[in-house]
Amino acid sequence: MDDTTRKRSLDDVARSNTIFGGARAVLVELASALGGDGARTMTVLDVGTGIGDIPARATQEALARGLTSSAFGIDISPSLLRVARASGITPVCADALALPVATKSVDVAICSQLLHHFETRDAVTVLRELDRGARKRGIVSDLRRSWLAAAGIWIASFPLRFHPVSRHDGVVSVLRGFTTEELSQAVHTATSQQPCTHRRLGFRTTASWVPKGATA
Repeated sequence: MDDTTRKRSLDDVARSNTIFGGARAVLVELASALGGDGARTMTVLDVGTGIGDIPARATQEALARGLTSSAFGIDISPSLLRVARASGITPVCADALALPVATKSVDVAICSQLLHHFETRDAVTVLRELDRGARKRGIVSDLRRSWLAAAGIWIASFPLRFHPVSRHDGVVSVLRGFTTEELSQAVHTATSQQPCTHRRLGFRTTASWVPKGATA
């Protein structure tokens, strides 16, 4: 896909995150991880960051709670990362299957609406990488599979003037999403940890866990 179309499609995804609850689902999970141990600083790693809308919102949430936050966004697309830099995050061009971060080097590792793009074996690898890199919390937010949601995003994409690529991706992504039980099992398979899972508004499902070998 050319850079212009990719950027346009990810702009649509960012709008969708705001309108349909994708950003809210992550921030609710993140809120429970902020400041619980008395720390005044926080590092956040967002894997599959796109144009950086999620870590930018996470930074705002941290500041509202009196925390100093550093946000890093990983994506495989250099053109998207050039856009993400304008959001105030530190962009890193890398593969989600082999994160270029030291073990237990960030406080919170996030993966939002990325996991459904991977086949099962690779999804497990992504989750293991999140668990390896995070000191305090791993958070996954993804779409909850539903024919109703697929039809809804198709219909809503017209008045919202989504690009045809975004429209197609939205429907396919919903149908590749997870039930809450499936997401919980995937995290447990990858990390041996039992996550706390929730069904969120906007046909989202989230999983949050304390990483193996977590430190205070």
